[in-house]
Amino acid sequence: QVQLQESGPGLVKPSQTLSLTCTVSGDSITTSLYTWSWIRQPPGKGLEWMGVIVNDVSTYYSPSLKSRTSISRDTSKNQFSLQLNSVTPEDTAVYYCTNRVYWGQGTQVTVSS
Repeated sequence: QVQLQESGPGLVKPSQTLSLTCTVSGDSITTSLYTWSWIRQPPGKGLEWMGVIVNDVSTYYSPSLKSRTSISRDTSKNQFSLQLNSVTPEDTAVYYCTNRVYWGQGTQVTVSS
C-alpha cells in the first residue's frame, strides 16, 4: 500500500517561503504510473489543487498560484516537495500531498507574524 507523509514547519511568517516535503513509501515516484500533487484546504473552504509533478519531471501549477509555487522531487529519498513564496495569511491551510488515490494525513500551516 502506498503511504504519503507531509512534513514541514507549522508556522510561517508573512512574506517568507513555505516549504513542505512529502515522503512516499510503497511506490517509486520515479517509475510510478501515478502523478504527485499538492492540494490545500483553507479553513472553512474547499480543496484547492496547487500543482503536480509527473514522471518526466514536468510540473503543472494552478494558474492562480503559478507565480509563487514550485514543486520538485528528490528521487534518492523518494520525496517530492512544495515551495510557496511570499506567503500571506490567506495561505493558511491544511496542506496535503497525494497521488489522487492515496493521501497524506495533511499538515496544518499557519501564516502569521
